Amino acid sequence: MDTSVAEGRRWLALASVAAAQFLAVMDAFIVNVAIPSIRVDLHASAAEIQSVVAVYQIAYAALLITGGRLGDIAGRRRVFLLGVVGFTLASLWCGLSGSALTLIAARAAQGAAAALMVPQVLASIHTLFPDAARARAFAVLGVAIGLGAATGFMLGGWLVALDLAGLGWRAIFWVNVPVGVAIVLAASVLVPPMPRSDSMRLDMSGATLLFTGLIGLLVPLMFGRELGWPWWLWLMMAAAAGVLVGFVQHQRASERRHGMPLIDLALFEDRVFVAGIGATFCFFLGNLSFYFVLTLYLQNGLGFAPIDAALIVLPLAFAFVIGSRLATGRTRRRGIPALIDGCFVQAAGLAGTMLLVGTVAEPSMAMLMVPLAVFGYGQGMVLAPLFSAVLALVRHAHAGAGSGMLTTTQQVANGTGVVLVGAVYFAERAAHGERWATLAALAALAWTIAGTIGFLQRMRPAPVSLPAPARSPSRP
Repeated sequence: MDTSVAEGRRWLALASVAAAQFLAVMDAFIVNVAIPSIRVDLHASAAEIQSVVAVYQIAYAALLITGGRLGDIAGRRRVFLLGVVGFTLASLWCGLSGSALTLIAARAAQGAAAALMVPQVLASIHTLFPDAARARAFAVLGVAIGLGAATGFMLGGWLVALDLAGLGWRAIFWVNVPVGVAIVLAASVLVPPMPRSDSMRLDMSGATLLFTGLIGLLVPLMFGRELGWPWWLWLMMAAAAGVLVGFVQHQRASERRHGMPLIDLALFEDRVFVAGIGATFCFFLGNLSFYFVLTLYLQNGLGFAPIDAALIVLPLAFAFVIGSRLATGRTRRRGIPALIDGCFVQAAGLAGTMLLVGTVAEPSMAMLMVPLAVFGYGQGMVLAPLFSAVLALVRHAHAGAGSGMLTTTQQVANGTGVVLVGAVYFAERAAHGERWATLAALAALAWTIAGTIGFLQRMRPAPVSLPAPARSPSRP
């Protein structure tokens, strides 16, 4: 913890880095709303439109641990600013794309830039805030995530419907530019220099192995159904799995030589951390994929305009904000069982949504809003305290690597979820139509909630370090 930073400046710095998290989340949700419009305008195939969403997550995930380690080595503020600038420029490129493949490449660049930007958010909270205030800081981050989702849905629907200057869906990417510029200016002034390790160096061979393994494993999942699962895709995935095994061995060898491995393998000796990684993977496996399927159902299945689809999901986003805001106190009192309760609330919202899809041919906007709001409230109860619980035992010197591992798990799960649940949706849609496709995809998502509960049960004996916040006149 950087004790030299004044209390008031900590919260101003948090506002700056949380704004970047807001931007990253807003971008994910704003793209979801525009998917049908992008698909029509660029004549994209099912695999290409999945890739527009998933390749961002895959590039993001493949470079996140590297981004976290770079923050430890070069300084978190410097790497954070570099990531925001790269994200802003990549957003310009997305808006200029004239084909699906160009947009996919631009989205990959966006994900790579986000991999530099986002690990510094979690690491900065972990470094700047003492234990007494860290839970409150994570709660603020949860609110930023919820507001990013709400803004993404509403702004995306509004921009596509308004069709400013004939730009259509392209405006959803260009809106990132002024936001990115504002974050760079604010963070340059408000975020203090944070400790860096001059003795550390980047493990380039390890970074290359990790990137190659993740890309080789996830890209075939994106295009397998479209290509008919040829033998060479299975061979590619098997080779990628071998590369990832080699990466782990490489990290162990580097540790034995007293080198600077990309991953702090000692973290995996902690049972709570490993279970937390599993819970994080399952939770986010059903996160972005839920909104991917929901957007297709609302716009393609029910014929809602983008702005109407955004309005339907708006109560969900605000319920997420409320659930996230209240989660800190609840988790402080009850620990891991409070997160499990959140999963059951989320499951109730999912069951209500499935009931409507299965029994009502054309549910109204109001009917859909209710179970979706329950779902969002449950998500908010889990997300922010889950991050805090998993990172609670990470040493400050390895905050960047630890947060990078956690966020890598999050983004691998997001990308994998879109690919796998999207594959279920499109396969069922071709065979049985929109309603059965949506029901099959939502049923697959129910298993992700069950997996989250299972891993949280493994964390249950351990206390969650969320002490009562100290009173302060500068409390936001």
